[in-house]
Amino acid sequence: MRKLYTFHGGVHPDTCKAQSNGRPIAKAKLPSKLVIPLRQHVGHGARVVVEVGEHVKKGQIIGQAEGHVSSSVHASTSGTIAAIDMQPVAHPSGLPELCVTLIPDGLDEWVTLEPLEDWRGIPHSDLRHRLRNAGVVGLGGAVFPSDMKLYAHKHKIRTLVLNGAECEPYITCDDLLMRERAEEILMGAELMRELLHADEVLIGIEDNKPEAIAAMQNAASKHSSMEAIAVPTIYPGGGAKQLIRVLTGIEVAAGVRSTDLGVQCFNVGTAYSAWRAIRFGEPLISRIVTVTGNVASPQNFEALIGTPIAELIAEAGQLPGTTGIIMGGPMMGVLLPSDKAGVIKATNCLIAASDALFPPPKPVLPCIRCTRCAEVCPAELQPQDLYWFARAKNLAKAEDYHLFDCIECGACSYVCPSNIPLVQYYRFAKSEIWAQQAGQKAADAARERHEFRESRLEREKREKAEKLAAKEKAAAKGASPPVTDKQNAEPVDEMQRKIQAAIDQAKAQAATVKPRNTEQLTPQQMAEIAEIEARRARIREIAQASTDAQPRE
Repeated sequence: MRKLYTFHGGVHPDTCKAQSNGRPIAKAKLPSKLVIPLRQHVGHGARVVVEVGEHVKKGQIIGQAEGHVSSSVHASTSGTIAAIDMQPVAHPSGLPELCVTLIPDGLDEWVTLEPLEDWRGIPHSDLRHRLRNAGVVGLGGAVFPSDMKLYAHKHKIRTLVLNGAECEPYITCDDLLMRERAEEILMGAELMRELLHADEVLIGIEDNKPEAIAAMQNAASKHSSMEAIAVPTIYPGGGAKQLIRVLTGIEVAAGVRSTDLGVQCFNVGTAYSAWRAIRFGEPLISRIVTVTGNVASPQNFEALIGTPIAELIAEAGQLPGTTGIIMGGPMMGVLLPSDKAGVIKATNCLIAASDALFPPPKPVLPCIRCTRCAEVCPAELQPQDLYWFARAKNLAKAEDYHLFDCIECGACSYVCPSNIPLVQYYRFAKSEIWAQQAGQKAADAARERHEFRESRLEREKREKAEKLAAKEKAAAKGASPPVTDKQNAEPVDEMQRKIQAAIDQAKAQAATVKPRNTEQLTPQQMAEIAEIEARRARIREIAQASTDAQPRE
């Protein structure tokens, strides 16, 4: 038996998982349209590579990965591109993002895929490039491009952790995935282990999922380097740092990456998607979504990316009295401003909320400093102090108390007897600090531009003064600088000398040249020429006499 460790804090909310884990995964119906955002991952949004009116096939790239940290986006089925515009997305802000609207043709026709039967003979860089083009990202919620996490680090990765804990209430998508597709999950884990050169793979699963544990342990028995381990059920035991601590005893401190300590962590759904992308060439165009709450038939659906949330909720039978849709769990999930947005890669759960399931919040009372929040905080912070600093907008002090170590799990709000929405205060303080940092960055850039301009003007002024001083010094010595021609940059006297020399040379050549056709002239022609030359001579004499008569200055 592997020794397990504990982390500080944690709570035991009602899991509410039995509603949706009693049925197998169902394939969602083909929706009337698909609204596919081009930014479903951390980093740069994908660059659109299709046009309105274009017919695309299932799995075809419609958004190409752009930049170092990015991931591609694909058509979830075959059909026609109806629009490329800004539309609301599954985000609490309700702000629009660039989306591709696809109208299915019902044929579900695949693009030509490129499967790999023997991926072990392929260079690791090519495998990572395939994952990037397949749009594989973290499906545990972080949606970080998986190819970026699969580089061999300078700190050797000894342990690859697969996260199957799924600690938050209501969510059962990973549970059902492990029950039904354990073999493919572990094939993906073997692929990841090879890319990271890891020694072992540990799969952590909370002990309230006995069917998933059995399926994964049976599959892991065929791999000498893998072990599926049941861990205690406690929230937020599914956090990456918390699960690493429980399985390995390694404490990932604030500001330290787990890779620096020889551990990398992935969600089980990510491992499954990576395997399908490499072995079968299938891009990430669908995911398992738990649809639960105020619905007639809570269940897990394999839904196409871009499926309108309203249509997916309707498939589970939305009941009257629904007050909103929560994406994620009740602890860390977000209330969506609209159900018109499409399912994205981060959509692991959709909860139809109602007053019966989630009563309106009770009145907020003053903090009584009971310290319950500190007892359950998995990051070992002082939530009550952070609350006072955030409320007073003492942001510097909040940072001193490690505000950004807060993972916003909501455990402190869950146990607060005064009903204070503590996490909301922490999010507010973080956003204020980020805004101040952005403003400071802009001010620093403006100051640098101003200082550069002042420096340039000062340099030009100094150079002008130095030139003026040089002229005055030359004038004081009585040696005026020679006037120059700007085009040729030569003294004028030198140029006049060259011009006069050219004139004299031309005159000399003219004097030596004998006029042509003068040998056989008639006496009349010679008389006319003589008369002309005589007139020219008189004109020259008159001009010379006039010049000599002018007074000289």
